[in-house]
Amino acid sequence: MDWSNVTAEDLVEALREVDWSSPPRPLSEFFSRFTVPRSSAKWNSRLKCNLYYYRTNYFIMIVFILGMGFLRRPLAIVAALMTALSIAFLNDSFAGTFNEKVTRTVRQFSPHLAAKMRPPLTPVIRGRPSAKRAIHVCGQPRWVFVLVFSAVSFILWFVSCGLLTVLWAFALGLLATLIHASFRTPNLKARLNTFREEFRAVWRNYSEL
Repeated sequence: MDWSNVTAEDLVEALREVDWSSPPRPLSEFFSRFTVPRSSAKWNSRLKCNLYYYRTNYFIMIVFILGMGFLRRPLAIVAALMTALSIAFLNDSFAGTFNEKVTRTVRQFSPHLAAKMRPPLTPVIRGRPSAKRAIHVCGQPRWVFVLVFSAVSFILWFVSCGLLTVLWAFALGLLATLIHASFRTPNLKARLNTFREEFRAVWRNYSEL
């Protein structure tokens, strides 16, 4: 994939569809080699590639920095978790995995209730779905959970008065992510992972024809 031609909208769409269940990269690889980019085009390409390849590491790093800032505000930790969940439900992989695990757990106690939690069936025309299947969580559209967790997190942020703390901690986490992604030299694994994701995108577009 030519990361120099990838727009921010393409990157957000890729992050929405990416599988976030993959484990983080080893620390020996994460802090392996750093060099200064030779041009703005090289920096732009390196930044986008590293943000995609080390996405799990960056997420853990930001969560850790936020956790350090919340040591004196326990209620703000709950608010941060609610906010993180509302954002995580926007990802297709997380929403689907969460729905599957919850449904499987409920099925052990109440099969009838688990059957009601199944998403509605998509009409099939000529052996293919008539439209792209919407993501459902516990039988409801995922935007319901996004709104609920967002509302709860907003109330908790207001009660805990920790919004300024999270803004400083989040800004520090983003700054650390930006510095690492700018100076970490992409290795062969990152490039191979990029080519694999490009093949998946091409294959997905081909299968939808």
